[in-house]
Order: sequence, then structure tokens, then C-alpha cells
Amino acid sequence: MGRIIAVANQKGGVGKTTTAINLSACLAEKGKKVLTIDIDPQGNTSSGLGIKKDELNYTIYDLIIGNCSISDCLLVNIYENLSLLPSNVNLAGAEIELIGVEEREFILKKEIEQIRNNYDFVIIDCPPSLNTLTINAMTTADTILVPIQCEYYALEGLSQLIHTINLVRQRLNPKLEIEGVVFTMFDARTNLSLQVVENVKENLKQNIYKTIIPRNVRLAEAPSHGLPINIYDPKSAGAEGYKDLAEEVIDKR
Repeated sequence: MGRIIAVANQKGGVGKTTTAINLSACLAEKGKKVLTIDIDPQGNTSSGLGIKKDELNYTIYDLIIGNCSISDCLLVNIYENLSLLPSNVNLAGAEIELIGVEEREFILKKEIEQIRNNYDFVIIDCPPSLNTLTINAMTTADTILVPIQCEYYALEGLSQLIHTINLVRQRLNPKLEIEGVVFTMFDARTNLSLQVVENVKENLKQNIYKTIIPRNVRLAEAPSHGLPINIYDPKSAGAEGYKDLAEEVIDKR
């Protein structure tokens, strides 16, 4: 059965989408069948994987409100072993349209259950907020992967995220666990990055991945070319980081 990992942090700008794109691509490169789900109305995971998101006939928005089947909006093998459920700005309206819908927290789960056995990994990129879309991701997921940026406010909002995960576990998805924390945008030249890593390790009793993703210009450039880092610049420090993270995720099975 495919392992479903939601990449979530209500704080924006922590490398969530970068992690969803590049972890997915590096898992696929290692021969794993991967489905990436973009459930963020910004659609940055979709465009970062080279999809012209505003030219799509169907997106995850249509799936969630019942306008299409999962096969209608699934983009199969956009790269070898990597498929995508894309998103665009239309998804921003889903929150309002789902008001009053029965079991609206489980819409995505019901759809993904039909196809999860086709994949080794399902990676969900969540919005940087705690809304119905994020809750859908958390009821669907087995685990939550939390990217934390190596900067001063790293722990801000993290306790709230953990509180939300605990609530979802109590009321909606008793099997939900924290996959672990991955540090992003690490700059070895600054004391601050080192201090943040130590601070989080002291304050967080969660699994922390050994792999630390460096601050890397090539990682920042790759989305504008619509390519994951392992294809855009496979020898860059960013590519090496996400390949190492993919290995760690695989080994956790």
C-alpha cells in the first residue's frame, strides 16, 4: 500500500513546495512510483513541475467539488515514475463551496483510497494555512513531513501545527503521525543556522531527518524552468540534499 506523506507547515516560505517537488522527483528517480498532489491554490508545485496550470481542463478543484473523476484530472508520468494531481487558483473557491457538504474533511481521502495501491509514495503539498484543504490532506495522509527554515522564527507556529495534528488524530485520523522534521535553507556560514538546528532539536521530541537542505541558488532557479532540481542541476548541493532525503524517507518504510 502506498505511503501518503503530507508536507505541511502553516508558516509560509519554509521550503514546503520546494520539498514536495524535489522529494517527489528524487523518489521517482530512485525507481519509486510517486503521485504528487498539489492542494495549494497557488499551484506552485504544478508550475514547478513544468505544468501550465492555467491551461488545464480539470484540476484537483474539479475533483473536490465533484465536477470530474480522478482519472480526468490525473496527469500520468509527467516525468518517469512521477504523476501529478495539479492545482490552480480555482481551488481558492473550494473552501466556500464545501460549506455544508457532508464529510467534507474526507473528500480527498475517498478519492485517493481508490488509487493509492498504484503508488509507492503519495506526496501532498499543503497550503500555508490550517483550512479545509489542509485538513483534507491530513485525513488522507499517514504522516506529516514538516519543513523548518533555518531562521529566527523557525519555531513560531510549530506548536500550533502540532496541536492541529493532534486534534486531527483524535477526531478524524487516529493513525496520523509526524513523519519528521527536515531543515531547509541551511547556511553553514552563519551561526544562526547552527543555533536554529540545535534549538529545534532541544525543543522538539519528533523525528528529525539527518539530511539538511542547504540554501542553494540552483534550488531557487529550478521552478522558473519548470524542472525539479535533480533534472535542472543534478550535481548541485540542493540536488544532493534532496536525493539524500529521498533515501532517508525510503529507508523509514
